[in-house]
Amino acid sequence: MKQLLFPHDQQFWYETLRVFGHAAYGGADFGEVVATADRIVAGDYDSWHDAWLATAERLASEAAKAHPVTARELNLRASTYYRSAEFFLHGKPEDPRIAYAYERSVECFQAALSENIVPVEIPYEGTVLHGYFYRAPGDGPKPLLVMHNGFDGAAEEMHFFGALGAERGYHVLTFDGPGQPAAIHGSGLVFRPDWENVVGPVLDYAITRPEVDPARIALLGLSLGGALAPRAAAYEPRIAAVIAVDGVYDAATAVTSALPFSREELANRANAATDPELDAIFAVARKQNPTIRWALDHGRYVMGASSDRAFVASYLDYHVRNGIAERITCPVLVCDAADDLFFSGDGKTKPEPQQLFDHLTGPKTMLRFTAEEGADAHCHVGAQRLATGRIYDWLDATL
Repeated sequence: MKQLLFPHDQQFWYETLRVFGHAAYGGADFGEVVATADRIVAGDYDSWHDAWLATAERLASEAAKAHPVTARELNLRASTYYRSAEFFLHGKPEDPRIAYAYERSVECFQAALSENIVPVEIPYEGTVLHGYFYRAPGDGPKPLLVMHNGFDGAAEEMHFFGALGAERGYHVLTFDGPGQPAAIHGSGLVFRPDWENVVGPVLDYAITRPEVDPARIALLGLSLGGALAPRAAAYEPRIAAVIAVDGVYDAATAVTSALPFSREELANRANAATDPELDAIFAVARKQNPTIRWALDHGRYVMGASSDRAFVASYLDYHVRNGIAERITCPVLVCDAADDLFFSGDGKTKPEPQQLFDHLTGPKTMLRFTAEEGADAHCHVGAQRLATGRIYDWLDATL
């Protein structure tokens, strides 16, 4: 999709498009996004924060004086804008602006919830994972769609997938796992690659709810979740179907495709005690590529890594290679974006969704989204209604 704003900064444009996409379900308003973006200097993280924070604060203040329905609408949009405000600040985890904007985002989101959506706490290794349960109308056990975000998204953002589930007769359970916002902020839990050990406790919790049909539980993962959810499905037999939005076979290609090394060489060098040459390459990449700059900052934050090399060394573990994808026996839906900013490959290898699809040995379906549909961006953020409709239709047919 053509960069209509921030033409020389693909990361700022993508994050703006991501906010635009939430307008489809009331999470943003077009004019508010354009007016906010107009106050932002491309590549300037402080400018980005200040503009989105100001919009969020204005809407939250208005919500405090509005009638109930209007207040819910204002709070839902304010939640999105608060979440956007702190997005690029993670290179300095001690920055107090991060916690403030995140906490306000959650507060506004919860103030916007209808009575069929409730916050939940899921027991997990001596602490809890935070999420939301969306209850479908009617009596009797119903199928459940469990969903989580990826490298940088929150459970609150999954609302724009989850809210539709109840309309279609599904209960939905969203959650933040280790490395995701609630777990980072609340418990300091960083990412882990063995995602089946995260999803397992979530399913343990889910099947205690009498309204859930334990034989019809599907799992959806967004972005990096397109590798994490298939990884969980490879080892968790209670999952009846899995959806990768978009499919990821080896998440490290988002980094390796921008570097002049093979995966094996990068693994050796990233894990070395010192490598000044690689450190220098990362420093140059930060200056030349806004996506690499952000990914290294955020990656250190969510992986608990002390350096760019340490982050990359950790990130190499996020894949379904070496026979993991082949272990999946339940039906799999793999989504593919024609112009994915992160996982389209380097031109020498197939895009990540296709690689995942090729390695699956059980029932599988590929859904491709195109520029003509306005859906070619990573996770189809520019065409959320189109994408969610097709995904739920596949789930209807599968479960």
